Amino acid sequence: MNQTFATLFQLIGELAVLTALVVLVVALVLLALTLASIRSGRLYFPSLLRPGLTALEGVMRALFKAVGLEDQEMLGFFVKLGNTMNAQAFAEIPVGERTIFLPQCLRNARCPADLTPEGLRCKRCGRCTVGEAIDTLEGLGYRVFIVPGSSFIKRMVKKYRPHALIGVGCLAEVKEGLEMADRLGLIGMGVVSLKEGCVETLVDWNTLYEVALLGLPPSAVPEDLHLPAEE
Repeated sequence: MNQTFATLFQLIGELAVLTALVVLVVALVLLALTLASIRSGRLYFPSLLRPGLTALEGVMRALFKAVGLEDQEMLGFFVKLGNTMNAQAFAEIPVGERTIFLPQCLRNARCPADLTPEGLRCKRCGRCTVGEAIDTLEGLGYRVFIVPGSSFIKRMVKKYRPHALIGVGCLAEVKEGLEMADRLGLIGMGVVSLKEGCVETLVDWNTLYEVALLGLPPSAVPEDLHLPAEE
């Protein structure tokens, strides 16, 4: 009996060591692909990177720090990877089944908007460009919300049941939002703000419009909507 337990423990130990080695090898491959992708500006094997980085996120964070990769670079890569993987599926979803969530920090510090059960209700006061952007996006067929937190997003998703969403926010918020969309079974796209903070942050509206127009026919684009020029 003692010999049986000894053999069993030895087998478990060998399996643990083998598993650790496999994880390390996979993590090093993911690290190499990530660094090569960041340096070249193009994604290598995204279908391998995305599940691998998600499954081994804790290990990968440690490796990224070990090689001097900044948190902002890492988060930016996660967002770019998610957007690249989701773009085609997002484009195939009708605009009426998409929703956009804007963060409340985009508004002016003197914003008179009222907080409602569905987030902040813009009054089009003209103190910032949020109202104008909402009008443009709603004109395309989107349902747009200004939300103060993720709980509002979950509530609106449960109520309106969109199939896809666009989230705007800082790097960390967008990354978390894309992960939340995955958990909710939605196709998520993220647009990172140009300025972080809690008040009067900035977003490139043209970048948001460019994402919002994925899959839409040219006839759906308003004549006065200026998009980034193609390189």
